Amino acid sequence: MKFTVQQIADILEGTIEGDSEMQVSKLSKIEEGEVGSISFLSNSKYTPYIYTTNASAVIVNADFVPDQDVTTTLIKVEDSYSAFTKLLEYYQMIKLNKNGIEQPSYMHESVVNGDGLYLAAFAYVSQNVKLGENVKIFSQVHISDNVTIGDNCVIHSGAKIMSDTIIGNNVTIHAGAVVGADGFGFSPNSDGTYNKIPQTGIVIIEDNVDIGALTTIDRATLGATIIKKGAKLDNQIQIGHNVEIGENTVIAAQTGVAGSSKVGKNCRIGGQVGISGHLTIGDNVGIQAQSGVGRNIKDNMVIQGSPAFDYGDWNGSCVYFKTFKKIYSRIADREKKNL
Repeated sequence: MKFTVQQIADILEGTIEGDSEMQVSKLSKIEEGEVGSISFLSNSKYTPYIYTTNASAVIVNADFVPDQDVTTTLIKVEDSYSAFTKLLEYYQMIKLNKNGIEQPSYMHESVVNGDGLYLAAFAYVSQNVKLGENVKIFSQVHISDNVTIGDNCVIHSGAKIMSDTIIGNNVTIHAGAVVGADGFGFSPNSDGTYNKIPQTGIVIIEDNVDIGALTTIDRATLGATIIKKGAKLDNQIQIGHNVEIGENTVIAAQTGVAGSSKVGKNCRIGGQVGISGHLTIGDNVGIQAQSGVGRNIKDNMVIQGSPAFDYGDWNGSCVYFKTFKKIYSRIADREKKNL
């Protein structure tokens, strides 16, 4: 799909210096710009590229003044980074703006759906499912019984939404994610074998949540596993049964949160973090990558390490660790002299 520079400037509320009728059809980095693409400049270290880029148009800050000739058309806005992000969102919205029911697909006759539904070929929607307005369901998605999905949700290819799951508005679930599978619940027997504990709870995903590819969110044993509004989960994350993830908390890839732990709001959790079960992580907590958390964490703490502790103390400990060999040698030399 092609747009003129004028159309893009109107979307971004920007002004044009150059050819307003120039057409663009793709997005690019400024250093890799091609004819027919549009890019942006927000970081000053990339400024030299604006004089050499082949991009047909570049979004720049309103106060940008070139110190040599520029061949590309400029779109001047208040904040070029935010404007380009808005353009990406607009482009994504157009790309996902599909409607209708493709065949072969299956949707049970009891399904209730709003306007603007897109159901791709080979998708499956089971009985008693409720779908809101403008729901987009891509190929190989499986939606089990009694699921509720709100307005403006996107379920990407291969995702599985298991029975009784409740999903709010403006939720995106990426390819291969599994929401509502059984939690890891087994009771040991005296002979060393295990009995399965039925997982009879549900998963609740509130509004404006993003679930990454291949992430798994287990249903509760009783009650609900809850992902609260605005939370963002990266790819390949494991959320155990009865876990709660607070509002606007972001979690990077390969993190695991064990059953019944509660993570507060506005937390920032790095990749490959492990959080043990039945813990409480406070609000505004930062957990650095590859940390292992085995105790409750108070509000506003920043921690690192395994076991994790205060980030500043951890950095100080690393200094001592790196010099440990020298310290040990000095101690050993003194001991020899005292013999």
